[in-house]
Amino acid sequence: MKLVRTLAVAALVSAVSFSASAKKIHVNKNSDGKVLINVGLLATESQENLMKRWGPIIDLMAKKTGYDVKPFFASDYAGVIEGMRFNKVDLVLYGNKSAMEAVKRADAEIFAQVVEIGGGLGYYSVLHTLKSNDKINSLDDVLKCDKSINFGIGDPNSTSGFLVPTTFIFAKHGVNPQKCFKTVRNASHETNLLSVANGQVTVATANNKAMHIRLQRNHPEKYNKLKEIWRSPLIPSDPLAYRGNLPADVKAKIFHFFIGLGRFGTPDEIRKERAIMNYATFAGFKPSSNAQLFPIREMALNKDIMKVQADKKLSADEKKKKIAELTNKIKEIQALANEIPNDLGQTKLIN
Repeated sequence: MKLVRTLAVAALVSAVSFSASAKKIHVNKNSDGKVLINVGLLATESQENLMKRWGPIIDLMAKKTGYDVKPFFASDYAGVIEGMRFNKVDLVLYGNKSAMEAVKRADAEIFAQVVEIGGGLGYYSVLHTLKSNDKINSLDDVLKCDKSINFGIGDPNSTSGFLVPTTFIFAKHGVNPQKCFKTVRNASHETNLLSVANGQVTVATANNKAMHIRLQRNHPEKYNKLKEIWRSPLIPSDPLAYRGNLPADVKAKIFHFFIGLGRFGTPDEIRKERAIMNYATFAGFKPSSNAQLFPIREMALNKDIMKVQADKKLSADEKKKKIAELTNKIKEIQALANEIPNDLGQTKLIN
């Protein structure tokens, strides 16, 4: 049994991370021959607001690494994942769900994780509606499924906007959004929140950072119109990933830049860097790896189990077989997470 378990773990490791020897090294350069790093920026909010947050970080990265660092804007997660797959994007702050897709489809490598302001371990998916809407005050009100609600959900590759509400609201309660609501549309966090505030959708997903930090700062009058009606379990903080086929020395410079932000230098330099990160809604970054995705993979599989359980087209035997297969995959992930956890503080003594 131990051999079987070891083989299963080894197989999952190979699925989580590509072999370095199989990678064809590629680095982009500008017309002057300088290393060019394209930072993928997701349209979770307007391009103007993104550059207010990321512009100073990009400028500082160029100064400290000596590279030419440019923003690469994409309308959705699929855009930056495909950009990374075809060597057009080098670095992205993903959500956990989109990182899972990027690892699988674009050979992304997670190397750091956001440290939340205040030292939190993560963030939350949330549902909002208008304060003035006295008919909707809880998740139960949302799930009446009387076709009266225009619902805004996130990008299909978003963790907090799509995967988490799909898992903990719809799959858990056996609800098909298309049959439950009058309309369902996908949009970014900012667009969803503004759409609720403007009366274009009744209820929408977002995350608490998009709501209570960015919307409150950028659109206080809209923020004051909204109320939270549901909050998810804690989601691990977002991962920062670069292309797996970047040269080792380029990866090292990028890694040390982000891990060192707000930590090294004179008191004045540290204050300035922390102020830059604070405006971007980060306290800093800590080392991470693809192992950060273990709980997200488990969540996705649990969602699949819930879907199987609710599938009326499957026989009892078919359901039993599919659920057993998915449960075994979950056990493999849990075994790997136990053996090589992402947090070194959780590592166990090897006998």
